[in-house]
Amino acid sequence: MVESHAPVLEMLWEAQDPHHALDGRFGFSEGQAASRWVADTLDAHWGFRIDSCERIVMSGGNALAWVGTPSGRLLAKWSVVTERFPRLAEAARLTNWLYGRGLPVSAPVPARDGRLQVEVDRVSMGVQREMVGELLDTADLNQVRAAGAVLARLQDALAAYPDADQIPALAVSSRPLTARVTDWLDSRADHLPVSARDKLRGLVATAPPDRIPRQLVHFDFRSANILCARGDVAAILDFEEVRHDHRLVELARAAVLLGTRYHDWGPVSAEVRAAFLAGYESVRPLTPAEAGWLDILLLWQGLTMVPPGDDPTGWGPSALCQLTRP
Repeated sequence: MVESHAPVLEMLWEAQDPHHALDGRFGFSEGQAASRWVADTLDAHWGFRIDSCERIVMSGGNALAWVGTPSGRLLAKWSVVTERFPRLAEAARLTNWLYGRGLPVSAPVPARDGRLQVEVDRVSMGVQREMVGELLDTADLNQVRAAGAVLARLQDALAAYPDADQIPALAVSSRPLTARVTDWLDSRADHLPVSARDKLRGLVATAPPDRIPRQLVHFDFRSANILCARGDVAAILDFEEVRHDHRLVELARAAVLLGTRYHDWGPVSAEVRAAFLAGYESVRPLTPAEAGWLDILLLWQGLTMVPPGDDPTGWGPSALCQLTRP
């Protein structure tokens, strides 16, 4: 029987009262009702006896509960966004496959009937064992280099995933990189300095031919989704944003967003980016053409983060410092 005290309720990143979110989004008037439902669902479909439900964290139409059982702590994650259910099921299959290939991921725990993601009462739920570690600390360059190396290994594995075509596609342009960057400059960059836009246009105009293949990528590889322990990566989390794109686009995006978590997003230093990229290339060195494109993509991804108006965390200076690079 789950303990009677109410779990701690939190929002992952939204500035909203978690008690209102629990009721309005998930239909539970208070935390104890939610914890009882989690316990009943895990008992019915996984055969787990839940001793405690300590914490429930919400984001959008998703919720994550930390629960205690006689065999160890579990995480139960559920969603009420029905259109995402097929993607959640495929993400669970992918994560399980990656675990079998030796990648550091949090493998889903199969339900009694073998399903990795269970749909019941218009809810989709998955269960994982709790992974031991702390979120990636970008002040620790050893962790940063380890993260870069793991991303290269992960991309190699994702490129070989046999069921990549089963993952529902997200809206990612299949146009050449040159067209994607130019379209962004034409439609979404008016707030940026002319010098930055001209620099990026010039780099794109002289770029090597775009022969970078598309493949399955994680696309949310950053501190919020990387657990580290003893200086190494213990787990890559959250494969719900997986999609087909260029691996160099993901590498540039990860290098720019590596330090971001849930609030007050800000850029990492050039030293951190360099350490991350060095870790990546220790596993998969870039060709000269890829290295040329990476410089373009790093500038592009940095500029996409610069907000119009106030820039309290310094995305603009971080991106613009790349304009001085030869």
